Amino acid sequence: MNKNLFTYKKSGVDIKAADKFVSFISKISTKKRGKKKFNNIGSFGSISDIPKNIKNPKIVACTDGVGTKIEIANMMQKYDTIGIDLVAMSVNDLIVQGAKPLLFLDYISINKIDLPKLKSIVKGILKGCKFASCDLVGGETAEMPDTYERGKFDIAGFAVGIVDQKKILKKEKIKNGDFILAIPSNGLHSNGYSLVRNIIKKKKVKLVKNSFLKKELIKPTKIYVNEILKLIDKNLIQGCANITGGGLEDNIKRIIPNKLCAEIDLRKIITLKIFKWLKKNDIKDKEMLKTFNCGIGFCLIVKPKNIKKIDKFFSKNYKPYIIGKISHGSKKIKLNGKINWF
Repeated sequence: MNKNLFTYKKSGVDIKAADKFVSFISKISTKKRGKKKFNNIGSFGSISDIPKNIKNPKIVACTDGVGTKIEIANMMQKYDTIGIDLVAMSVNDLIVQGAKPLLFLDYISINKIDLPKLKSIVKGILKGCKFASCDLVGGETAEMPDTYERGKFDIAGFAVGIVDQKKILKKEKIKNGDFILAIPSNGLHSNGYSLVRNIIKKKKVKLVKNSFLKKELIKPTKIYVNEILKLIDKNLIQGCANITGGGLEDNIKRIIPNKLCAEIDLRKIITLKIFKWLKKNDIKDKEMLKTFNCGIGFCLIVKPKNIKKIDKFFSKNYKPYIIGKISHGSKKIKLNGKINWF
């Protein structure tokens, strides 16, 4: 046998290992979902049913990744939660339009197939899909030697949802006098990690020895799907915003109609311990608000008469509270006061 022959495996790509991974995904996905008419994982494309109880269905699609939170997972050698983050980043955007998530696909690119690592990631994705009441119907895994350093990888997600045209949350529904409610985050979610990692590096923080940071930095993003869809079904909200990169200001102003202004009282924000820790590391308020959610994972725009009705749809740790009001104005958002960090 000629040992000098070129092969794909010698070049760094192991197709058999990839096939084993696809087989694993297909088995656990079918087990989680139960028997369904279509099970296309491993095929060229995924086929799914469209719900029949929607009179005028509109498709909504979102895609996202988890950014450099992946590097935190690598530092901790813990991969069972970033799959939840991946689902959350897309489905939390879908519901802003009023859409119910139907299906999810993932894309994983990695230096070399590492079955234990990949299995852990996919188990997290399936858990995220369960929280979002949608199905993992397919995806792609790419082994890319030289593109990624040893042990490095990236993940991206793609979600599709559906909404009845009458229930689409449009800007026009938001009116003068509506209130702005904050739904608490459970931590950093998946934004601002490049800044966090820079602090850890410059301050020489020993992450493995800091139990508080270890827990906080890998905590998966809260998925708001079930609560928000119930509110939409009951016609209790006028609009909503997922607070991700860009913070409160950049995300809320995306849903505010012209000639209206979201006036927010920063003094009313209930922040979390992780943001207090970050604030102590010489970060200005403006930078904090632009980079992090600062304790608010999601916002609702509601009529005054519906505020009390909304409370019962949320568990103790995620009760919405008032942080502002919609008023007339040429500027779409106005931040008043300062956050009380400590």
